[in-house]
Amino acid sequence: MAKKFKGKDTSEGGFVFSTNRDFVFESGDEELELSGNRQILEAHLEKKGRAGKTAVIIKGFQGNAIELASLGKDLKSHCGTGGSVKEGEIILQGDCRAKAIAFLQGLGHTVKRVGG
Repeated sequence: MAKKFKGKDTSEGGFVFSTNRDFVFESGDEELELSGNRQILEAHLEKKGRAGKTAVIIKGFQGNAIELASLGKDLKSHCGTGGSVKEGEIILQGDCRAKAIAFLQGLGHTVKRVGG
């Protein structure tokens, strides 16, 4: 958070003051309900920075952290491998990209193969 907003209520999106006594604040920031299905995801295959071991990284999931963790758990279980969910990405150990893509497409997602 920016230093100037530290300790201040920013729930109103920067709205500060109105001279109209009958003014009622209406938030224009309505959250978009994104269903877990029909998202465009990317399946990356990476070795760099992993001591030469391959990993599949699923990027592009839009949803809350609970949905992401649940999808990561289901993917790890389906592929029979370890992994983690970090910084909005699902990391699967090993080269199980074909299984992961098939599983995600079965859930209704569009998946692009990226790299290798």
